[in-house]
Amino acid sequence: MRRVIYIMLCVMALSAASCSVSYKFNMSSIDYTKVKTIQIAEFPIRSSYVWGPMGPMFNNRLKDQFADHTKLSQVKRNGDLKLEGEITNYTQRNKSVSAEGYSAQTELAITVNVRFTNNTNHLEDFEKSFTATSTYETTQSLASVQEQLVTEMVKDLCDQIFNAAVANW
Repeated sequence: MRRVIYIMLCVMALSAASCSVSYKFNMSSIDYTKVKTIQIAEFPIRSSYVWGPMGPMFNNRLKDQFADHTKLSQVKRNGDLKLEGEITNYTQRNKSVSAEGYSAQTELAITVNVRFTNNTNHLEDFEKSFTATSTYETTQSLASVQEQLVTEMVKDLCDQIFNAAVANW
């Protein structure tokens, strides 16, 4: 009887050990045996309408995104991965109209064109535009909400770019 219990305990222990599941979530699917560095160029503003702090805010956030969520070293040139592009559009437009026929909401939008190069696997290279939008009440001035809205849109844009570049799921 003891032998049967002993065998059952051994089988259960082996089963539990072989069926263990391990999850690791670091927001990226980078093969660190091949990819060790990333080169992130400054994205200039090429939009006709500009808010001065937007460029540095975007560039710093994009670099921080990769520093915070990957083990990649950021380099000035010859990176295994390369991100470059430009902020191509910063616009506002009427989004909705009130019953009186006046603008009730305004939508602010930022568009960034991105060129991504994976020097270890050029099948993953791409060039595409990413857009983020945010809406505010027209009773508010753009100056009073601009910093908050641009900060939110920059975060959204950097998340989109990060996911497209290294979160291949």
